[in-house]
Amino acid sequence: MAKKTQKRLPRRREEFTYRGYRIEELQQMGANELVSLMPARARRKFTRGLSRDHESLLAKVRTDDDAVRTHLRDMIIMPEMVGRTVEIHNGKEFIAVELQPEAVFHYLGEFALTRRRVSHGTAGIGATRSSKYVPLK
Repeated sequence: MAKKTQKRLPRRREEFTYRGYRIEELQQMGANELVSLMPARARRKFTRGLSRDHESLLAKVRTDDDAVRTHLRDMIIMPEMVGRTVEIHNGKEFIAVELQPEAVFHYLGEFALTRRRVSHGTAGIGATRSSKYVPLK
């Protein structure tokens, strides 16, 4: 008795739509219909053709049930990728991201930041003239 696994999406007050289409409708559309709905930069990328790496990532997302690891930060999130977990490389490590419907037609790199917030320490001995009077205790 195998359970049919459904993709778990967060609960919302109202259903997500992209330009008037629900996510299920977007997933049923063909490539030509989707291209007409995409923003200009994504549309340009798809009309010029995806690279072999991008095609293989889409194939992995379609077939694999567990998380897919990738370095392709410039891959555009397609409706068929929604609900999947993708591990995106940020230059040091892989960041696990569960793709939500709001992420459709954004880039994977937008969800794995490459820079951290800097929290500088306090000035110490020999720092500058202005910090000379900072108490050391």
